[in-house]
Amino acid sequence: MDQVYNAHDKLFRETWSNKENARSFLMNYLPDNVLELVDMDSLEISKDSFVEKELKEYFSDLLYMVDFKGAPGYVYLLFEHKSYADKLIHLQLLEYILKIWRLHLKQNKSKPLPIVIPLVLYHGRSKWKFGTDLFSMISGPYDQLADYIPDFRFILYDLSRYSDEDIKGTVLSKTVLLLLKHIFDADIADKLPGILSLLRELMDKSTGLQYLETIIRYLFSTMEQMGAGEIDKILKKSLSDKQGDVIMTIADELRMEGEKKGYAQGIQIAIESILESIELDLDLKFGKDGLNFMPQIRSINDINKLKTIMREIKVAKSSDDLKSMLN
Repeated sequence: MDQVYNAHDKLFRETWSNKENARSFLMNYLPDNVLELVDMDSLEISKDSFVEKELKEYFSDLLYMVDFKGAPGYVYLLFEHKSYADKLIHLQLLEYILKIWRLHLKQNKSKPLPIVIPLVLYHGRSKWKFGTDLFSMISGPYDQLADYIPDFRFILYDLSRYSDEDIKGTVLSKTVLLLLKHIFDADIADKLPGILSLLRELMDKSTGLQYLETIIRYLFSTMEQMGAGEIDKILKKSLSDKQGDVIMTIADELRMEGEKKGYAQGIQIAIESILESIELDLDLKFGKDGLNFMPQIRSINDINKLKTIMREIKVAKSSDDLKSMLN
């Protein structure tokens, strides 16, 4: 679960893999009939992830281990960070529940299967329009055949159905939920100062800077319609002058990281272009004998050395000349 796949994934994991934020989230958004059975003091966060690699661009997950009236069980939190609802999420959840059970059986061969409560966090551009039970996907006379058809219901937390005042939790949890709720809004720039002002309290804690950096990274990665300068102004406006200075330092560091990343990508593109030219020159001038040198040449990452090799190929009279040059 250590690999991070995008800005949504990083924000989700860093927020709700914290036990205080996780406990607050579950206490505010699990149904009352579930909450009265859960021992929150038993809450533990699993490091296992059940989302397939090819879907991690669109989904993130966390598995919480809890006791239900003394019986070990799980709450499985799946975060859908597509901009639209996925009508097949029921099947995904069924697969993940099976994976959790298989993992449990592997670790506890003689014990019965635990309860798994599936909870979906959704923040798409439109309200969720599909059912929350597996039966809603099935056609035919399923009422009469219900005894033979697997079914379950998941808890849906659709942010679009809540007012800002209804969103509860720790300072960080509330800030992140509000960001997720409004990130696709056309007037997000007007809403950001009010949302981010919640972080003033968080900045007094030792972990404040870490969470602040995650949120700033999220804004820079997702708000492509706004320039870096505009985001800087909003960030500084949202917090105190002292905190604003810290924000500007973090923002500058992120920009420098972006520039370095862009520079590194540019160098890599240039190296690939030079390698293509070298391969073509070797093929034209020495044929198969020349191409035998390509594996050795491709192991070179020094762009200046590759440029020298490209020039030497042009004046080399035989492949033996190349061999002595590369050795």
